[in-house]
Order: sequence, then structure tokens, then C-alpha cells
Amino acid sequence: MTGSRRLYWIAQFIGWTSYAALIFLATYADDPKSIDWKFYVNIVSLILFGIVFTHLMRGVFIRLGWLELKLPPLIPRVLISSMICAIVVSIATNLVSVAVNSDDRDPLDFLDMLINIFAVLILILFWNSIYFTFHFFQKSRNQELNNISLEASKNEIELKNLRSQLNPHFLFNSLNSIRALIDIEPQHAKGAVTTLSNLLRKSLILGKEDLVPLNEEMEMVSNYLELEKVRFEERLTVEWKLDKKLDDFLIPPFSLQMLVENAIKHGISNLIEGGIISIESQKKDDCILISVRNTGTLKLESDTGIGIENTKRRLALQFGDHAEFSLQQMKESVIAQLIFKIKDN
Repeated sequence: MTGSRRLYWIAQFIGWTSYAALIFLATYADDPKSIDWKFYVNIVSLILFGIVFTHLMRGVFIRLGWLELKLPPLIPRVLISSMICAIVVSIATNLVSVAVNSDDRDPLDFLDMLINIFAVLILILFWNSIYFTFHFFQKSRNQELNNISLEASKNEIELKNLRSQLNPHFLFNSLNSIRALIDIEPQHAKGAVTTLSNLLRKSLILGKEDLVPLNEEMEMVSNYLELEKVRFEERLTVEWKLDKKLDDFLIPPFSLQMLVENAIKHGISNLIEGGIISIESQKKDDCILISVRNTGTLKLESDTGIGIENTKRRLALQFGDHAEFSLQQMKESVIAQLIFKIKDN
């Protein structure tokens, strides 16, 4: 606000001083001898009256709320107020001229007065056009900043809501795994509870972050698969094909975890003979690919769970067009893939 006010007064002074300078140059070119102390008094009075009365006019605009009007109702109001301001400025400057001039010329000659009013009117209309243009530009810019701030707040709230859905989803699936483990091998239940405890602790830590390193997400997935491997025994085979150079690459927390959970829920668990889950990270051309391949058949009409939908939404919110999710059938396997486009620096 202080910066805008300072800019306003600087513009006021420069604008009216420039107008006075043009009058000085025109007078000097026409008759240099007419430039005396009386001329300077008239010039200074023009600058002062111009600044004072346009500032008062601005106060009227603000008090009457004209700055919030649209162009159709605003234009006639500005024209009328500009005319009134031009008449007042012209009368004031002519009264000063009467006071300082001792010649026989009548400074209040109607034709001279009319020409003076017209000249000042043009200047004030120009002043108003600059003032309202600046105001509308500033208002538009502030509105744009507010929209960006609101959108950012909306995205942040939505991300928190998505994460609040992901954590219970992860917890329920893990508890189901433990329940199955207790039924199959009760002696391993204690170890499974410890594993789940580690997973929950890790999920609480990662759940507070917007993005996490790939190696931390892989660690949580590895623990989860260790728990599920006890449940499925020889029915589940896990393969890892990881590029260690991508360990520090940042991804949304639980995004890979959700892909692995769905690979087990919709793939391995539906096969009597079980199958293979292969997890791969690689850099290909200008993309980073993180893939989960599982034995099974893709059923497009089936519900893939809340995890996949939330993963898609988080990718859109956090990466925009620079990330996408892919799910496709390839021979006897289903491949879920997170694709991150490397942004140009």
C-alpha cells in the first residue's frame, strides 16, 4: 500500500509538472520576453491546483465507490466529474492570474476561459484514463493472486483429504493380511504384528509429506510384501528391477504402495496358482517410469479400489501434465505404471 501511494504522488507531480513544462516551452518559443515572475507564479499555481483538485476528485471516486463500477455506468460519471474539475482548476488559475497581472488584459475573457477549460479537461480525462487503467490492472492482478491462493489452498485441502482416505485403506488391507496369517500360521502372528507396526509407523511418517524419496517408498513396499509373502507363501513371487540412481526421486507417498496392494488384491489373490509381482524403476528418454507388473487379467469394468483413483488425483494435483498413470494388459500380465516427465530446467 505504501508503495502504491508513493507511486501515485510521484505520478501526480511528474504529470502536472510535465504539462507545465510544455506550456513553458510553447510560451518560450512564441515570446521569450513574456516569461517573468508572473508567468512562473501562474505555472506553479497550475501545478498545485491540478494536483489538489485531481486528488480531491480521486477521493470522490473512492468515497462514492466508483472504482467498483463497470464501464457503462462509470464513463458518464467520469466525464461529468472531469468537466467539473476542469472548470474549477481553470477558475482557480485565472483568479491567480488576475491577482498577479496588472496589465489591461482581462484574464477572465470568455473565449480564453473556454479554451483553458477545454485544455485542462483533456489533461484531466487523460489523468483519469491512466488512473482507472492502473486501478483495473491492479485489481485484476490482486484477483489473480487471490485465485491462485484459493486454488493452492483448495489443492492442499484436497491432498490432505486424499491422504486421510489412503491411510485407512492401507490399514484395513494390512489387517486383513494379518487375519489371514493368524488363520494359516498362528506362530508367525507375533512377527507379522511387528512388521505391521513398522509399516504403520512408516506410513505415519510418510503421510505427513507431500512427496517422498523413491527408496523410502520402496522400503515400505518391501515390508508390506514381506507380510503378504507369509500369507501367500509360494503363491507369491517378488522380483525387483531397480535403478539405484533414482533412489532420491520424489513421488507422492503411498502411490507405489497402492499399486502393489491392487496387484495382490485384483491379481495374485484371484489366482489359485498365484503369480509374480515385478517392481521396476527406470529412466527412459525424458521420462522416469515406475512399474508394477503382476500375473493376471485386467478387467476394465471392475472396481480397482479407492487407491488407484486417489493416486491419479494426486498426480494431477502435484505434477499436472508432467505425470500420468497407466494401466494395461500385456500378454498374461497387468502392468500399472507411474510415468513422470522430466521438466526442462
